[in-house]
Amino acid sequence: MAKMSAINKNNKRIKLSDKFYKKRLKLKKTIMDKKLSLEERFKAQQKLSKLPRNSAKVRVMNRCQITGRPHGVYRKLKISRIALRQLGLEGKIPGMVKSSW
Repeated sequence: MAKMSAINKNNKRIKLSDKFYKKRLKLKKTIMDKKLSLEERFKAQQKLSKLPRNSAKVRVMNRCQITGRPHGVYRKLKISRIALRQLGLEGKIPGMVKSSW
């Protein structure tokens, strides 16, 4: 089980990234628009840098929904490889059986 502080910090980052998503997207489009003047683009860049750092989507860590483990997480399932194996052995995932040969 991961530290609760790390899980809570990541949850805070997720909320912030959702909150500022549209604003960041709008500012990035303004910055990349070559038709605008250099001053307007620079002002947009400054506004973007004023936003909270943790509001960037890049800073969000993929964590297991069950254990909070940061590594070995399947994006589609949002659970770690270890939790997936445990659930498979318990028979909680339909169609998943332990292989043997």
